Amino acid sequence: MSPRPRPSQPRLPLATELEDKTAEWMAFVAGDDRPLNLYATLAHNGRVFRRFTQLGGTLLSNGTLAAREREIVILRVGWNCQSVYEFGQHTVIGRRAGLSPEEIARLARPGTGGWDEGDATLVLMADELCAGDCVSDGTWEALARRFHPGQLVELVVLAGYYRLVSGFLNSAGVELDPGVPDWPEGAVLPG
Repeated sequence: MSPRPRPSQPRLPLATELEDKTAEWMAFVAGDDRPLNLYATLAHNGRVFRRFTQLGGTLLSNGTLAAREREIVILRVGWNCQSVYEFGQHTVIGRRAGLSPEEIARLARPGTGGWDEGDATLVLMADELCAGDCVSDGTWEALARRFHPGQLVELVVLAGYYRLVSGFLNSAGVELDPGVPDWPEGAVLPG
């Protein structure tokens, strides 16, 4: 099945009128910064926005995975889902986590070439989950040699969460935030 075309403009405006609880949570999440377009779009539903950012914050800031490993999975899921917003935001975060520009560009191309065995397994896990909603036995066994059971749970939930995020971003047509990069040069989108 070929991927569906992505909206050329936002389908939802950025929320400006927020209920008190949502406004408080937005201030907590965004701090003094301008809220990300993702958050300002989700804020149309305050309950979902609050729970969504709680889980996302747990995975990004309070997880047990190394930041570099986490970002390999998120970037690869963003690429598999053809979510330029997700890939762009996590290009910035991935660089801070220690991924090189070449590694980030490699995550936007098919295959696992150029990765060491451990990183290739993370890429393969993301590919398998996005293609068939299940990690193969061989990939699971390779992951289980490297990660404890709690981290295996976190890896699968991380990939699933960012698939959800990517689907929302694509469907709502959320635009890139100022200063966030587009696809890297040489990107080859799946499908």
